Amino acid sequence: MKQYLLSIYQPDGPPPRAGALTKVMEDVARLIEEMKQSGAWVFNGGLHPPSTATVVRARGGETLMIDGPFAEGKEHIGGFVVVQARELDAALEWARKLARILALPGNETGLPVEVRPFQGET
Repeated sequence: MKQYLLSIYQPDGPPPRAGALTKVMEDVARLIEEMKQSGAWVFNGGLHPPSTATVVRARGGETLMIDGPFAEGKEHIGGFVVVQARELDAALEWARKLARILALPGNETGLPVEVRPFQGET
């Protein structure tokens, strides 16, 4: 089975008010449990803000370490799930379920979820 990365993008800026994410996180936990029960779940995690990142780059025979995110942007990856699925459509269905629950009250759009297959998977 192929493995797919479901990347959750969130906007830069201050986090939502305390308690605003309670239902979303409960729904995410239920979805992860559903993924585990189905055998699709491989791994998931949340990430600290981009300001905690360190970029390591080789240049001219030296290794440079730079604080902060690699790219400046209006959105960043806030978390991810790795799933295994027989085909892209199955991975997309997991992404649909995830995207539906990643919306705060009053925000119809929600957070985007990008689906990408890992290379070399059979």
